[in-house]
Amino acid sequence: QAQLVESGGGLVQPGGSLRLSCVASGFTLDYYAIGWFRQAPGKEREGVSCISSSGGSTNYADSVKDRFTISRDNAKNTVYLQMNSLKLEDTAVYYCAASGLKRCHFWAADFGSWGQGTRVTVSS
Repeated sequence: QAQLVESGGGLVQPGGSLRLSCVASGFTLDYYAIGWFRQAPGKEREGVSCISSSGGSTNYADSVKDRFTISRDNAKNTVYLQMNSLKLEDTAVYYCAASGLKRCHFWAADFGSWGQGTRVTVSS
């Protein structure tokens, strides 16, 4: 069965770094744009970053643009989110999702496949 699995979350101090991974099984990511979303307690889910199917274009939420980097390795069926200079407000459950559109976007309804999420906690 097609599945996305996130990993790499955990507890980190402010200013620290984490790298999240999103691995697809049961299907190949080559034909899908991938988005990273996050949801903090009491807040709505928001788009964080996205990458086109080829990896040729990316986009970021303003709040993370200079700190996070999204990349993909289609040969490994994996998408990464490198998170640097983490802040308290980055605390959330992070999800990756696959879209049938090849260009990256944050239209959540278009992402038909979602991972289970990985929790990131930034705390001193």
